[in-house]
Amino acid sequence: MPVSYAIEFQVVPGKREEFLERLCEVLDAMKVETTYCEAVLHQDPTSENHFMLYETWDNHDDVVNVQLNRPYRHAWHDALPRILANERKIGVWEPIRADPKRSPKTR
Repeated sequence: MPVSYAIEFQVVPGKREEFLERLCEVLDAMKVETTYCEAVLHQDPTSENHFMLYETWDNHDDVVNVQLNRPYRHAWHDALPRILANERKIGVWEPIRADPKRSPKTR
């Protein structure tokens, strides 16, 4: 069953560029994973150091047991204590409805 994660980050002032660089490396690498669906990175319009990442994957067990242990994630995980002001807030969600916008041609 698909699962989505809403992950909130508060970045230490002065570490924003490193945060974005390291996170974008992970996002680029995970796009080729077979169980990956999508990811959207959001920034709080009132705080340049407050972010929310929304990820959707096909399988929660695969995320926990395989994806989180991928070698391309090691540098990211190692840097988090230094670049985040506090622990990530991670919410796990199961979709029950999706309403994508369709172009007039596909209706």
